[in-house]
Amino acid sequence: MAAPRILLAGDVFGRLNQLFKRVQSVNKSAGPFDALFCVGQFFPDSPERLEEFMNYVEGRSSVPLPTYFIGDYGVAAPKVLSTASKNSANLGFKMDGLTICENLHWLRGSGKFSFQGLSIVYLSGRSSSEGQQFGTYSQDDVDALRALAEESGVVDLGVTTRASLADVPAEASDSSGCDPAISELVAEIKPRYHIAGTKDIFYAREPYSNTDAVHVTRFLGLASVGNPKKQKFIHAISPTPACTMSTSEISVKPSNATLSPYTFEEQTGRLKEVTKRPGDSMSDSQYWRYDVSKKRQKSGDGDGLCFKFIYTGSCPRGEQCNFQHDMDSREQFRRGVCLDLLLKGKCEKGPECSFKHELQNEAENPPRRRVGSGSMSVNRSKECWFCLSSPNVESHLIISVGENYYCALAKGPLVEDHVLVIPIEHLPNTFTLSQEFESELVRLRDSLQLYFRNRQKEAVLFEWVSKRVSHANLQVVPVPSSRAAAVPDIFNMAAKRMGFKLVSKKFSLAVDNILDRRKWLRTQFDENSNFFYAEVPDGTILTLSVDENEKFPAQFGREVLAGLLNMPDRADWRNCSLSKEEETSAVEKFKEGFKELDPN
Repeated sequence: MAAPRILLAGDVFGRLNQLFKRVQSVNKSAGPFDALFCVGQFFPDSPERLEEFMNYVEGRSSVPLPTYFIGDYGVAAPKVLSTASKNSANLGFKMDGLTICENLHWLRGSGKFSFQGLSIVYLSGRSSSEGQQFGTYSQDDVDALRALAEESGVVDLGVTTRASLADVPAEASDSSGCDPAISELVAEIKPRYHIAGTKDIFYAREPYSNTDAVHVTRFLGLASVGNPKKQKFIHAISPTPACTMSTSEISVKPSNATLSPYTFEEQTGRLKEVTKRPGDSMSDSQYWRYDVSKKRQKSGDGDGLCFKFIYTGSCPRGEQCNFQHDMDSREQFRRGVCLDLLLKGKCEKGPECSFKHELQNEAENPPRRRVGSGSMSVNRSKECWFCLSSPNVESHLIISVGENYYCALAKGPLVEDHVLVIPIEHLPNTFTLSQEFESELVRLRDSLQLYFRNRQKEAVLFEWVSKRVSHANLQVVPVPSSRAAAVPDIFNMAAKRMGFKLVSKKFSLAVDNILDRRKWLRTQFDENSNFFYAEVPDGTILTLSVDENEKFPAQFGREVLAGLLNMPDRADWRNCSLSKEEETSAVEKFKEGFKELDPN
């Protein structure tokens, strides 16, 4: 397969006529090219260019080839992006771009996806403490990108709005248009190509060697479209995907390669010069998320609190984190105390903030009422797909039947061995079955987990509880062990992009703790609300209560995992249909491998 041919462009500032005219010229003379990636600010910087920009967005002008952009700020950005976010085609968790119009795709926040074999990561927008909906990235976006990049394999292309400090050429040594957080990310991720804008000059740095990696990195800074100095704003590359290269091929170093600029001694002084702090009386350490100049210390040694730990209950940096993993603060956040109050000492939202602004005692936050142990009186539906007595049940998908639950392969599976655990009784969720029957569910869960681990996979379990769901089904999806560590961050990032915040609790991985997890889940479930939960491989449980009037995708769990596995087209089960013969063959194969572990 030929290497993909990619065009790169700097800050567009809404000058789409000029950009695409140049793209068509280059495509005609040196093409065809497969895609265009735009870095820096994409939207207009003045209202005068809005009409030209909207001609493309609204379909009056056409985008000549697939175009992906970051830099989601500028004139009309909130309006255009808000409309795109609500488009039914863009609902759910998509890391390979939300469609704005034909051939124009918005890379939101951070993510990783595959394009014709190339592994691409991106960080969009500018760092901000204000939690704006568009145009900025959060610490969660940074942490999620770090977790994604920790998976096996080399990243081919890293796309950022702003440059790293180490990438600033001598002729543009001021700190504007640079981002210290990107310095840390690039040093960790080590992409083969790092592309950035905002400096308004073209700069192709000498390739540099990476610490703890055999390949070199090439940095390209691109000028803005139509810049008065006639600096180069478009550039072509055709990198061979790393996944198709041998170790000897990827480790070749060009004669002009330099040492890595991301050494601690060099970066410390430069980062301190540009790291700005709020000019109030609060401790600088409260603003840890903007300070990447400090050498990392062991967990708990720093003065500040770790945002990631308090927010999710875990931190991907573990003992290497420079900030405190404080359980008391985490518990206060779980009791509804404002996160800004815990981290900064004050909340700037005032009365608009929906969280508590004083510390809570345990007695002030009693646990939610447990669901009654008796089963709900629900009439069995003859039309139900999941009732064993229904004429509509697809019995050829069943792999195991117990006293209260049965297992079946999913219809339109996301991946091979995608399993459903289903109550035999016609119940709307797994919590309406009495607690005394939980042990059977736990045995099934444990057997499935062991089955997948024997195949170098980990199980992710999730359930969507809604008044519109008449028969419960707990979904069990295997993911490669190499990607298991990224699952919590991906769920958190996906929920945040949709305006929700997941509650997180981590349990020991000991088998005898599985019943404790179910007991805790029952305390979180409120039968008056819709409810989503996921159990992820590291023992963490993620939950979300959703009001009836709030929009939330019923296939959220599947969409998130489809994004994680770089198969967004499989987020809809209808795209994954198999013939009855294929389904029967898959069931027999699963049953053969599962028979020694089947508790039934």
